[in-house]
Amino acid sequence: MSSYAKELEIAQLAVQRAAILTKRVFHEKAKGTVSKDDKSPVTIGDFGAQALIIAALKHSFPEDEIVAEEEAAQLREDANLRATIWDLVKSTSLSDASAEAALGGAIKSEDDMLTFIDYGNSKGGAKGRIWAIDPIDGTKGFLRGGQYAVCLALMVDGDVKVGVLGCPNLPIDDAAPLAGSMESGQTDEGRGCLFSGVLGQGAVSRPLTTGALASSQKISMKAITDIAAATFCESVEAGHSSHGDQAEIAKKLGITNPSVRMDSQAKYASIARGAGDIYLRLPVKATYQEKIWDHAAGDLIVREAGGAVTDIHGKRLDFSIGRTLADNKGVVAAPTGGHAQVLAVVQEVLGIK
Repeated sequence: MSSYAKELEIAQLAVQRAAILTKRVFHEKAKGTVSKDDKSPVTIGDFGAQALIIAALKHSFPEDEIVAEEEAAQLREDANLRATIWDLVKSTSLSDASAEAALGGAIKSEDDMLTFIDYGNSKGGAKGRIWAIDPIDGTKGFLRGGQYAVCLALMVDGDVKVGVLGCPNLPIDDAAPLAGSMESGQTDEGRGCLFSGVLGQGAVSRPLTTGALASSQKISMKAITDIAAATFCESVEAGHSSHGDQAEIAKKLGITNPSVRMDSQAKYASIARGAGDIYLRLPVKATYQEKIWDHAAGDLIVREAGGAVTDIHGKRLDFSIGRTLADNKGVVAAPTGGHAQVLAVVQEVLGIK
């Protein structure tokens, strides 16, 4: 059986390098946003981070397919935006020479940058090696100075084998409790974590650096002895998850701790390290299909940290169907010992028989 050691190393370094770029953009006041069909704001950091990650993957795994969020059509038509992104991409590198070399070094030209961005057009599916990338998950959080994540996962024949999350604004200390407000005003000063998991090998966290990988430590979900003492993580945006249903579920479980709202897969990372306990994403629209890149890495990391992740019907998330989780609705993530109890109340409140 493959240990996926090389895939893990490249994925971690690729996310770490991309996070250098996103942090640079985060600190610039003029965050250029571009409208997109699904109305979620896109930043120059999205395009730049995607280009850097795909370049790294193609250097080591040229035959692998890639499912990613962005496409370069708009950049081909907008010379100013293209130039802004290229300036960032060509000047972003890891400070450790061997780590940078492992990723293939710098992208050679602006045209190559566009080509790399467009390699993310795989339709996904149940066959072969496919990487899923969300270059900046939680773009609204990114723009308002909240939590966001750089996300990368490898699926083999539809099953997630490697997951990496770079969370520049989360505390380095795994034991740090979640603060009441993670929605805005966050800083990467003295913060930043890289989380990773490999199927069957557990999950770890390490500080984000600008060079070689820092040493890691194992993470695990907090065992829940009393569900009433648990803390929920939930989405900031009411359009992403039903806050009203969440409050009703908390009430029925006897949970009185206030929910911590944050954007992105930082929620998966937070419960995986025991900083929070339960993550619910409750359907707002019957027709909405979750994107695989919004969940693949976080799903694996939580499961490898001792958690259970299902949809609201109790089914495992199925990443083998295409670019979306077409066969799933919502997400219920909790420590294995408490998942069934949480799921039962979720189904009661949502009226699922």
